[in-house]
Amino acid sequence: MTTLVPRGPYSDEELRKLYPTNLKLQLVQILLRHDWPYCNAAKRFSSVVMTKTDWSTWSELQWRRRIETFGDDDRPVLAAGPQGAVDTVCQLGELTDKGRETTLALGERLRHLYVDQLNFMPRIISDADIIYLRATPMSRALDSVQQSFVGMYPSSARTASFPPPTIITRAAADETLFPNEGNCRRFSQLGRAFAQRTADRWNDSKEMDYLNALISKWMPESSPRVAVDSHPRLSGIMDTVNSTLAHGPKTRLPSAFYDSKGRDIIDKIGTEEWFSGYKESEEYRKLGIGALVGDIVTRMVGSIEGSGNDGLLEVAGVEGDLGKGRGGESDIKFAMSGCHDTTLAAVLSSLGAFGGEMWPPYTSHIAVELLKDESVQADRSAPSQPAPRQSFLGASRKKTKPSSTMMRKSMHDLTAEEKAKLQGYFVRLRYNDRPMIIPGCKLPGKHLEGDETFCTLEAFKAIADKFTPRIWTEACMEGLDKPAFPRSPEPAGF
Repeated sequence: MTTLVPRGPYSDEELRKLYPTNLKLQLVQILLRHDWPYCNAAKRFSSVVMTKTDWSTWSELQWRRRIETFGDDDRPVLAAGPQGAVDTVCQLGELTDKGRETTLALGERLRHLYVDQLNFMPRIISDADIIYLRATPMSRALDSVQQSFVGMYPSSARTASFPPPTIITRAAADETLFPNEGNCRRFSQLGRAFAQRTADRWNDSKEMDYLNALISKWMPESSPRVAVDSHPRLSGIMDTVNSTLAHGPKTRLPSAFYDSKGRDIIDKIGTEEWFSGYKESEEYRKLGIGALVGDIVTRMVGSIEGSGNDGLLEVAGVEGDLGKGRGGESDIKFAMSGCHDTTLAAVLSSLGAFGGEMWPPYTSHIAVELLKDESVQADRSAPSQPAPRQSFLGASRKKTKPSSTMMRKSMHDLTAEEKAKLQGYFVRLRYNDRPMIIPGCKLPGKHLEGDETFCTLEAFKAIADKFTPRIWTEACMEGLDKPAFPRSPEPAGF
């Protein structure tokens, strides 16, 4: 796994097969991961600054960054890159120039498909209130979604009066756009248990012996043997190998780290350590990625209802007026979320669509597409009242009356009238431009006739409902005294 080498644009024949004429795109949700030490952006930073003490005027301060570190005798010295560069050094985990290039190119590919080929999105926009943008608190995720947005809508495709787009973020404690072990105690327990099982299975294997023959001489004295739980961990070694391989020769490790057989072994073991839990345990799916999948389904249902719960209430409007976009928009059509490799693999694994896959390459993405069969009579009632906003501290959660919309109601709790609204809609996942099949959608009546990649919305929602937590923060504190592994298999995707 390094940086994704994308396929070329779909041909006209491929488009006809991928997007049948009787199906109309209604909502597209993109989950994208960053790329990864060259950071020319460090010479071009800008910050918003107040210029009058009455808060009436604001401006931007442009500045360059240099990173200071410890010298040999503890004196301060500048961190330097190859050939002594000091103005383009990256912070750990920061989006590199290569990452900016590839996420910009991803946005350009999305524009070519959804604007140029499918005519789904407008060519020019006067605001971004039909687009839901979100990122995790990590700067590389925010930078990635910004770069992809600019790739999809460059300055030439935005009007002169284009206002700042809204980008949704969360506090780390509330973040569900990646598996949040640091703020979900029970999920942390499960993660440690599955990691330990992987260590027990592989640490003394012939595959691990092969890796040690290759690279153990570079391990520290305190942890001389390469292992799943060594220091550094095997997954940490994988990150370093992949990030250096994605960039130029000046960042490379010794050649032994790039041995193809060794990299395949590392990928196989790392994928098992991090993602096998989603395939085997409903609780793992629920705590690790269920809240995000629930959000994805909520936006699809909100799009059908016209209730604003498709993301419009979060990104549109001015100040307290959140019911309509700044250009009069009443629906979200497109969403982009800057997330991580663990997000993509967790979503696919939880839906049973990650079998045989390797670790997600840099700049990978999932497109979750909602399409409507136009031959089915529309049944969109008058928009329901939007759900009340929550306070930042979450204090209103228990006081808020249940919304009259479908929102996060499970299929089991929907009325016959509500279920009827979902009929004629289909969901399709495309992972790095490849349509994926969800096992439960292969069953009769659960997919578009003749194409198992199109799951009926009812079937997709029923599968997602099984691992969507009712209240994630409470679920994270439950079952702390219970075994980590389920008593019987709980396969994903059904």
